[in-house]
Amino acid sequence: MKYSKYNVVIIGSGISGLYLANKLAKSSNFSDGILLITKEELFSGSSALAQGGIVSVIPELNKNDSIQSHIKDTIKAGCGLNKLNAVKFVSENSALVAQELINFGVEFDKNDKNELNFTLEGAHSTPRILHSKGDSTGRIIEETLCNRLRECNNVDIYENTMALELLVDKFNVCKGLVVYNHSRKYFEAIYSANIVIATGGIGQIYKNTTNPEVSTGDGIIMAHNVGAELENLEFVQFHPTALYCKNKKTLPLVSESARGEGAKLTNINGDYFAKNYSTLADLAPRDVVARSIVKELEKNSNNYVNLDISQIGIEKFKRRFPTITSLCLDNDIDLSTGLIPVAPAQHYFMGGIKVDLESRTTIKNLYAIGECASTGLHGANRLASNSLLECSVFALKLSENLIKECACPPKKFDEKIKNVLEKYEKMDNFNSEQDEFIEILFNELKTTMSKNVGIVRNKQSLLSALDIIKNIETRIFSLEFCESRLKFELINALKLSTLIINSALKRENSIGAHYRSDYPLNETTEGQQYDKILA
Repeated sequence: MKYSKYNVVIIGSGISGLYLANKLAKSSNFSDGILLITKEELFSGSSALAQGGIVSVIPELNKNDSIQSHIKDTIKAGCGLNKLNAVKFVSENSALVAQELINFGVEFDKNDKNELNFTLEGAHSTPRILHSKGDSTGRIIEETLCNRLRECNNVDIYENTMALELLVDKFNVCKGLVVYNHSRKYFEAIYSANIVIATGGIGQIYKNTTNPEVSTGDGIIMAHNVGAELENLEFVQFHPTALYCKNKKTLPLVSESARGEGAKLTNINGDYFAKNYSTLADLAPRDVVARSIVKELEKNSNNYVNLDISQIGIEKFKRRFPTITSLCLDNDIDLSTGLIPVAPAQHYFMGGIKVDLESRTTIKNLYAIGECASTGLHGANRLASNSLLECSVFALKLSENLIKECACPPKKFDEKIKNVLEKYEKMDNFNSEQDEFIEILFNELKTTMSKNVGIVRNKQSLLSALDIIKNIETRIFSLEFCESRLKFELINALKLSTLIINSALKRENSIGAHYRSDYPLNETTEGQQYDKILA
């Protein structure tokens, strides 16, 4: 087994990890260097798939907007379960982050007057979202940050490398981690004074998701395995409009911005239905729109509804949404009809590793940023385009603190860490001999989570899911002398699914993205929580 040491190790190469690495690279304080680890290639996470944009509250450029307005919209979407200090912190830093991204080289779209072009998305009270090349914002930001990072000579990048286990001593201090390099086929122990988990979401525990194949919740479970506190795991967001495709592990997203520009949802009979479920109609919060689609599908025994883009104008749609246009062409969808088939899919995770405003977890020297972290910003439901903003703001704050502290890698380890290292020293290599069988078990988990722990759940469905997961665990652990990346991912996914289900069982009400049919939605309760946090 190899051994190495760094000042800071970042696990994950989405926008949060890339932003942090770029900021740290500007400092000359890190004599032992900075390491960024990514499970596949550098450009393979969820961030590049973010079409809509990034929230930017800049009142001096956007007179109809204000920090207070954004705070209210965020808390209203989150049903009052947000942490007010986190919401204020993120909103107050949004203008700074937008300017930093521009300084990095990100080009946001501008209007005819050469001014930043702010657009509207669901549950926002005013246009405040910046976008790049129409609907390619996440890709453009990630490409820009990747290109800059590759030019940094004090940041090492490990691609095709999976983080397996954190090294935490008996005093609950994180001192490193163990990884496996898939391409070169070796284990490595990495010692570091600061470990940052930025591993993204959980989408691949569901059958239908907009998340890439790497999103199996690994970082969340690694933190849980060493005792880090998790929270809000029942809040799983389903995007109302993923492109309806059969037999795909990752469903293409049809951005909420399309509805912000005037597209409307219709059922199989051609009826506009969103207005029947909310006064905000097609621009209601995502949980409301997703549930309305589910009800329409049940009524008509269909697998999808349509997004009617004719009110935008097909040619204008193609100019404004080139990414979605290409996705439709790639999937043989004829845009000349003015209709795009869509269905809800798992999209975002509001819960995760509990952190404070400095991204500290409950384990010393261990931090979490991005989707895997629970900052308190989102509450019970994420407001559209707040995710890229959250990634950037918390990465910025963490970079400032890590540069200031500038800690050195540890030199001593207790028996607890030594025992973990011995386990991997005895492990020769991964093998994929049983991966076909493991894939079958993984698909069984995904089907179970989608059916029983999806947009609508109840006590019976949740308990049934637990029984099925226990059965899958029995079968996966019966595979002796078989260690592979897929097996590690499935074990992580099974643990995470169990934690999500138990959290959903404990919350005996319906609120935000957590909707239990055995506890009808209480609008009064949501309103009281919303009013309380704003008081």
